[in-house]
Amino acid sequence: MADIKEINSLIHLLDDPDMEVYQHVEERLLTMGEEVIAPLELAWEQSFDALQQSRIEELVHKIQFNQVLIDLELWALSGSFDLLQGLIIVNKYQYPDCDEQKIINQIESIKREIWLQMTYSMNAVEKVRLFNTIFYNTEGFSGNTRNYNDPQNSYIGQVLESRKGNPILLACIYSIVAQKLDMPIYGVNLPQHFILACTDNYQTNNKEDEVLFYINAFNRGQIFGRHDVLSFLNQLKLPNYPQFFQPCDNISIIERVLRNLYNYYTNNSITQKAEELEKMLALINGHQYI
Repeated sequence: MADIKEINSLIHLLDDPDMEVYQHVEERLLTMGEEVIAPLELAWEQSFDALQQSRIEELVHKIQFNQVLIDLELWALSGSFDLLQGLIIVNKYQYPDCDEQKIINQIESIKREIWLQMTYSMNAVEKVRLFNTIFYNTEGFSGNTRNYNDPQNSYIGQVLESRKGNPILLACIYSIVAQKLDMPIYGVNLPQHFILACTDNYQTNNKEDEVLFYINAFNRGQIFGRHDVLSFLNQLKLPNYPQFFQPCDNISIIERVLRNLYNYYTNNSITQKAEELEKMLALINGHQYI
């Protein structure tokens, strides 16, 4: 626990015109982590100095971004089993003060709504059709076709609020809820699209013959077969690699979410965010970013 007197003394030096002093103060506050955010925000509210306010804003962002990197690395190193947690970490990059429990509760609420109407005797197709009715009609989820490239489509908190998302986020929410209902539905990392595979008790061994059928979460849960995936790849003049037909791991999913955001910020010349997303991508790929 850092000394509050030391924190306040350092904060008072944030308006020092000497860059060497400022850099020393910044480095010290950065090492203290998230516990200095509240005193920094209080100082920002009480300050009338534009330079100090600007430096506080930059410092708070750096601390929060460092925490996102730490959380992302811990998630990856711990096996990346919880896709929802990975998506929440990405969400915290843009919305550091987001209510994590609210997101979890929203997912549980959707699950409960479907569970109440699901019966044990239903087969896989019947379960998916019921799921689709509630997910798209009752809960109101749909593909964001009007603003397809909007970065908000990649942040789970925003997608749960607006009920609109891109193919990968809709598929993620769909599969997270499905797995909570013991429906073995997993993401498939298809080029230029992201779909779902309904499997026969898939257990991470990537056997294609365990896939019963595919689901297009972006198109209201449309059910289709392997030949449709093959046709899609042929249209794109892409080879039919086995991984285009099989469930992918959660690392690959989070990497693709981050890649979408990186491409958006790069194409729109939002340099700082593009550089930060590059660091997150490098970390998730297991590289040390310097």
